[in-house]
Amino acid sequence: MQKYWVPALERANAILALLAAEPSDLRLIDLSNRLGINKSSMYSLLNTMETLGWVVKGKGDTYSLGPALGSLSAAFFRQFHLLQSFHEEAASSAKRVGETIQLAVLNGRHVLYLAKEETAAPVRVVSDPGMRFPAHATSLGKALLTQFDYDSLRELYHDQEFEAMTPYTVTDLEQLWEQVKQSKINGYACDLQEAVAGFYCIAAPVYNHSDRILAAVSFTMMETAWQEKFDLARDEIVDLARRLSQRAGHTRT
Repeated sequence: MQKYWVPALERANAILALLAAEPSDLRLIDLSNRLGINKSSMYSLLNTMETLGWVVKGKGDTYSLGPALGSLSAAFFRQFHLLQSFHEEAASSAKRVGETIQLAVLNGRHVLYLAKEETAAPVRVVSDPGMRFPAHATSLGKALLTQFDYDSLRELYHDQEFEAMTPYTVTDLEQLWEQVKQSKINGYACDLQEAVAGFYCIAAPVYNHSDRILAAVSFTMMETAWQEKFDLARDEIVDLARRLSQRAGHTRT
């Protein structure tokens, strides 16, 4: 809830996000100007974050992410052995369909890509592990958003303008909710050129032992492949999500 919001943490998060995107490029004054935080406050934030190991200051007094975040990231990935399970299970699915599979989690209103299993498909998917993308524009995001009811979804996007990544991207909450509702019914979600023009995706959610969505997996392909392989890709991505859910301790069907 907004009344319990801690502005200093929000500013620290903005600093980390910017440093993740532009490591070793930005000085204190650059961060201050880019984020609209005055220099004295920025100095205090960076000094604290540097002491905690969240950031490090390098040559030219530029900043990058620190080792403490690496430890936290490693701990996050160890939680469910999800990456290992993904690579063990996804290889056979990618081979059967002949298209790239991606794994992602929900990070606020974005998807955070964790891993991908590529094939010899002629077009390479450019989203790499560690990248973020607006959830409303992706099949992965919509599969992950099926954990929300309407009120929770509205709260998540209460102050959000829906960025149109392509002419096909959903542009308001009601459109998104209709797609999320249909994805709940289907057990999978689609992205029809909504994230990147020319690309089609289909995703399914992965559940943990307590029947909560912890991640999602997707196929990405071009239009011709989508028309030829939709049924195969749909069945395969749903089955892959089921296998990963079982490995995470999920027992409901």
